[in-house]
Amino acid sequence: MNLPQIIAGPCVIESQELLERVAEEIVGINNRLGTEIIFKASFDKANRTSLHSYRGVGMERGLRMLSDIGSKYGLKTLTDIHEAWQAEPVGEVVEILQIPAFLCRQTDLLVAAARTGKVVNIKKAQFLSGEDMRYPYQKAVESGAKEVWLTERGNIYGYNNLVVDFRNIADMRNIASTVVMDCTHSVQRPGAAGGKTGGNREFVPAMALAAKAFGANGYFFEVHPDPDNALSDGPNMLYLSDLEAVIKSLL
Repeated sequence: MNLPQIIAGPCVIESQELLERVAEEIVGINNRLGTEIIFKASFDKANRTSLHSYRGVGMERGLRMLSDIGSKYGLKTLTDIHEAWQAEPVGEVVEILQIPAFLCRQTDLLVAAARTGKVVNIKKAQFLSGEDMRYPYQKAVESGAKEVWLTERGNIYGYNNLVVDFRNIADMRNIASTVVMDCTHSVQRPGAAGGKTGGNREFVPAMALAAKAFGANGYFFEVHPDPDNALSDGPNMLYLSDLEAVIKSLL
């Protein structure tokens, strides 16, 4: 059986304790289900709604923490970069570099990520179609990327809302061999919670199953043991305790 690529972890690095707790659960799920979940956490959230929102622990400390998680638990790791100069040091630590949706057209960022020789996961901008992702993909491939994934995360729908056009998944499968459904960011309500992003985590399991029906072969879940008290993206993050059941439904 060809297992899908599964990415899971907290939105942002809050503490070593949080990373350890999530990693332990991921290792348990991998052992029980035979999966190879990739551990995700951001060292910096550079696009928070408010200047006063928590951003993370910074690149230097964050990379040390991600390196520790990878080596201690035997997990592949993924994190995002926001500026081209970050690609080289981040690529020395993680297996997958992620390009945030708002930045997916930034040529210098894509080229720098590709030149690390690591897998590059490009998230589709909220203002682009699946077909439009041919050009960010080509930028990365032509710059020497080892492998390029594309990720669907919804499109802007009026103010403070997103909608998922699942046809984008099929369109992107015509471009890239791996197309990931970001099941948690796609249920965001951007900026809709008084200077913070809101969301509807109850729709996450259905988003995953709908994406599977349209041909997705990867799934992205931000998870937290207590999302209501998370420091970023709490309303759309999945409870860590619910992750295994959602993954089972996809297998």
